[in-house]
Amino acid sequence: MDSVQVRPMQENDLPSAERASAVTFFEAERATRRVSDPEVEPRPAVTSKQWIDRMRFFLNADPGGCWVAMEADAGTESAVGFAISQNRGRLWFLATYGVLPGHQGRGIGKRLMDAALAHADGRPGIFSSSVHPGATRRYRLAGFSLHPQMRMVGTVDRSTLPAVDGLREGRSDDFEWMDRLDRDLRVAGHGPDHGYMLNTLRLVVSADRARPGYVYIDDRGQASLLAAAHPETAQRLLWEALASSQGRTLVNCITTPNEWAVDVGLAARLDIGQEGYIAVRGMPVPAPYLASGYFL
Repeated sequence: MDSVQVRPMQENDLPSAERASAVTFFEAERATRRVSDPEVEPRPAVTSKQWIDRMRFFLNADPGGCWVAMEADAGTESAVGFAISQNRGRLWFLATYGVLPGHQGRGIGKRLMDAALAHADGRPGIFSSSVHPGATRRYRLAGFSLHPQMRMVGTVDRSTLPAVDGLREGRSDDFEWMDRLDRDLRVAGHGPDHGYMLNTLRLVVSADRARPGYVYIDDRGQASLLAAAHPETAQRLLWEALASSQGRTLVNCITTPNEWAVDVGLAARLDIGQEGYIAVRGMPVPAPYLASGYFL
């Protein structure tokens, strides 16, 4: 009898699920590390806390999309897999998903993904995928199109930074038009996700409401999520993020329809590489748009 139970996640599962996430992604990154990449390091304690806080937010916002695979051993349970998905209006997204390396190939990932996809209830869907062959096979069999992503990495050549105008700091009263823009680009608004991100990230928006756009920037100056109605606005927002970067930076989740971001990265003297896929079902790849890894 299989000792692994796939069930709805509970709040007290979060620490165990975080440990499974840390090991799973550490091993995956080490296996796919390029020679030119820095050595993969274990997840630091502050990042572990951020993961738990973020997943607690998802669990409170839409608990029906949060699943965990628990293995019983000597009367105690520990997480060996997890799938955190969310419905936002007409859109479903997968925030994170994984199975411990030693438990892969046993059907646990399929059971988790089946549960998460049942929660989607036929909605269009989107998520950021690794290159893991077992996972990508499962995604394609579930009807998702896999669009290769690019990334730009390096230290910004500050002599290339242009003077950027037409932007201002964002506020919570911007969320209404931001959600309208989200609906135009990705089927549905981010809804409560905007409030969470505003509490943890810097928000910069276009001052011109006729050409709307916004970017969330983390404490290292990296663009965590960017959306705009026009590529020119998107480029100004990305330049603002790069101007606030500190040391080595990353522009991630760049798809072919978003080559405007490649142009900015090359102008800033960043190096281009490949980084997994954006998976979509029942919707086009959003553009001008740089997805968030967790909030899509």
